[in-house]
Amino acid sequence: MSRMKPTRNLMLVLCPMLVLGFLYYSSGRLHLHLRVWGQKSQTEMDNVFAVGRVVASVYDKQGFLLKLDGKLPLDLMYKYGNLSKGACKQGFAAAKMTAIYPKFTKPAPMFLDPNFKRLTKISSYLPPFGIKTQERIIDVILSETQNYGLGSELDSLSCTKCIIIGNGGILSNKSLGSVIDEYDVVIRLNEAPVSGYEKDVGYKTTMRITYPEGAIQKPEHYEKDSIFVFSAFKPLDFKWLRHMVFRERLRATEGFWKSVARSVPREPNEMRILNPYFIQEAAFQFIGLPLNNGVMGRGNIPTLGTVAITMALHNCDEVSVAGFGYDMNTPHAPLHYYEKVKMSAIKESWTHNIAKEKEFLQKLVKAGVIQDLTNGI
Repeated sequence: MSRMKPTRNLMLVLCPMLVLGFLYYSSGRLHLHLRVWGQKSQTEMDNVFAVGRVVASVYDKQGFLLKLDGKLPLDLMYKYGNLSKGACKQGFAAAKMTAIYPKFTKPAPMFLDPNFKRLTKISSYLPPFGIKTQERIIDVILSETQNYGLGSELDSLSCTKCIIIGNGGILSNKSLGSVIDEYDVVIRLNEAPVSGYEKDVGYKTTMRITYPEGAIQKPEHYEKDSIFVFSAFKPLDFKWLRHMVFRERLRATEGFWKSVARSVPREPNEMRILNPYFIQEAAFQFIGLPLNNGVMGRGNIPTLGTVAITMALHNCDEVSVAGFGYDMNTPHAPLHYYEKVKMSAIKESWTHNIAKEKEFLQKLVKAGVIQDLTNGI
């Protein structure tokens, strides 16, 4: 029996070492299987335990991969790697997004249509995160507009390249106008002008997303062929839109935080209502802003630019941006390309969290989900 003790002692040492070795090897391969875990809870995704005292967190608290780069996963490399230069990559943005954020699901219509009540994710939230209490007025508006897509030509494209034009001063003197005009869908925001700035921002406008206080107030400044896309941030905004659609006189403007447009030079069939799910998803899922019981509050509203990007991730095959990025280290730089307001003015906003929003957009750029033509993000 005494001769067996060394062997037994050796086994007692070797067995734990073999187990530890196996665990170490397994942990090194763990990332290969994480996409399968997309259905698991956030807690399970955020806490992956390795050997000993080391805790390997693979996802951040919003559900994005911590280690991001622009490299294509093998399956996407096989699908897109051999396409000719400039060819539209069908499904690319959603595929890249899903690779870094497994909870992403593509189906989310760009605009509300008469079946909007089927969209359960927005039915329990008040504006801006949903349509609760506004169902009746939305029905009335949609019965008049009668169009709920981008138009037959764009809706029939098998692959769509979209670009969102931010209003940032970084657009100035970049001469990107001709590049911007090559995109299938050019999305502009609020009252940012085109006339006089075509060399930098292009001529083409597919749609202009805005809300009452952000809408162009001079009818002559509207582009001729663009779609007017309305984004609601409060119940009163839908009443304003109804007046615009039916061309009713706007008698009172109480409840708006600044002056609003009194008319929109568009036919009803050229107007759309942006799906508020994109505000909800950008705020609570992507950026991680305070829920505040689902009500608009301090620091829990994403900028319209980020809302537009979120919309494009669901509805465009490739997504680019230009004119994005607030550099708070240069407070005297121009905030917008078309006016002299300084960068420091953005600090006065109580609704946005610019720092957290920038973190989200940087993830998209670093992972190659979107392309930033002005490198401001």
